[in-house]
Order: sequence, then C-alpha cells, then structure tokens
Amino acid sequence: MRLYIMRRNCLLLYVSILLLGSSCVTNKQFVYLQKDDVNPSKGQLPIDSIVRTYQVEPYDYLIQTNDLISVRFESLSPKEYDFLSSQLQQQQQTATPGNALLMGELVDENGEIPYPVIGKVKVAGLSVFQLQDKLQQLAKDYLDSPVVKVRLMNYRMTMLGEVNREGTVIFTNNRVTLLEAIGLAGGLTDLADKKNMKMIRQINGKTEIAYVNLLDENFINSPYYYVHQNDVLITGALKQRSYRKYFGQNLAVVLSSLSLLLITLTLINSTK
Repeated sequence: MRLYIMRRNCLLLYVSILLLGSSCVTNKQFVYLQKDDVNPSKGQLPIDSIVRTYQVEPYDYLIQTNDLISVRFESLSPKEYDFLSSQLQQQQQTATPGNALLMGELVDENGEIPYPVIGKVKVAGLSVFQLQDKLQQLAKDYLDSPVVKVRLMNYRMTMLGEVNREGTVIFTNNRVTLLEAIGLAGGLTDLADKKNMKMIRQINGKTEIAYVNLLDENFINSPYYYVHQNDVLITGALKQRSYRKYFGQNLAVVLSSLSLLLITLTLINSTK
C-alpha cells in the first residue's frame, strides 16, 4: 500500500508540473519589438545610449469616399458676408450632443463635398493638409484673409480577439502607429499571439490580408506600422490559452483517472 501511495504521489507531481509548464508564457512570446534583448545578462545592454535608429517612411493619410471631415473657416470678413462660417455655425446649432457627426461633411462616391457658391470640391486623394491649402485658395476669392482648418472625424480601426477592449477605436490624429492603436484599446492580453496577428486592410477598392509580427523590432519598417482607415486587426491566442482556461477541469479529470488506474493496478497485483 505504501508503494502505491508513493507511485500515486510521484505521478500526480509529474502531471502537475507538466500541465503548469505547458501553460506558461515566456518573455519571448510576450515582449514587443524584440532584438536579442529579452532576458539579457546583467550589464549586457548599454544604458543611456542610442542602440539603433530607424528611418521610418513618412505617412500621410489620403482622404477617401465615405470619410467624414470637419472643415472650419475663419476670416476677417464681417459675419453677415462670411457665408462659409455661417454654414458651419448653422450646423453646430442643429447638431445635438449625441450626434456631433452631423457637423462633418461626408465625402460622396465621387470623392467630393458640397459648399454653397463654391459648389462641389474634389477632396478624395488629398491629405488633410493638402485639402486645407486647396480650400484656402478657393476661399480667398470670397473672404478676407481666410484660414481653413480640416480634421478627419471618423479615422478608425477595429480590434478583435485577444485585446483587453474589443471594438472600434476612433483616433483624433490621422497619423497613428499600430502600437499606439493597441495602447488605446487597452493593450493585448497575456495570451495574445503577437507573432501572428492578422491585419485586414481596404485599399484601392480591394481587401488585403497580411500577418504582422509585433515581437520583431523590424516591424518598425513594415508597411503596417501606421494604421490606415478601416483597418481590422485580429489577434489570435497562444496554445497556452486552452491550458489556462481549462486547467482546473483538466487537472481534476487527469488526477481522478490516474488514481483510478493506480487503484486498479494495485488490486490486480494484490490478487496475484
């Protein structure tokens, strides 16, 4: 009987260690943008000095159809003659706090937005700053010393999977990195597979599928380093997720099965 108890305890200990080890997530599966700097030896990494530099390609978002943009005109013209600012004022008065998007201009299928007197203005394919310059040149024909301010109101992406807050994130800036966007979504969970993240991107009427690796520092040079309008990021889970989720249930079943097996073997041996 004592031999049976010893065998059972050894098996239980072995199974527990095996299951616990299988459910662990190492730093190499967790740390962002690695470059041979995970768990370094003491004094291995230089302190207070630049280790590497990257030349990141500049990125300016180009306005597309169905974008919602805010256009604000300011000028020295008397208010009664400043029809562009009057239009904006009227929009602000009719918009409700819960429906502020009414204050924006929706880019139609032809890539244009309407304005009184000026007519339709082509905006698709321009950056926010290019559109500001274009509208300012047009406004000079009607207003005294006009200043135009343009903002993109629906610049967003969607995050699904192993994210702390699934859903759509709306940005106030039109140049956002994927790392910033993940931070705005509350970050990834401990069990997120950062090495194989699916990016779905709509560009030029097509939908592209790509996989990105946030564990590699070279991601800084990736064309997916900056977020594009309507990007969708799907983050899968590491295999350890199943261990974490069902660990208690699985351990109880395994231990019960082993105990039953050992009891059966002991009874068989005792009858011989």
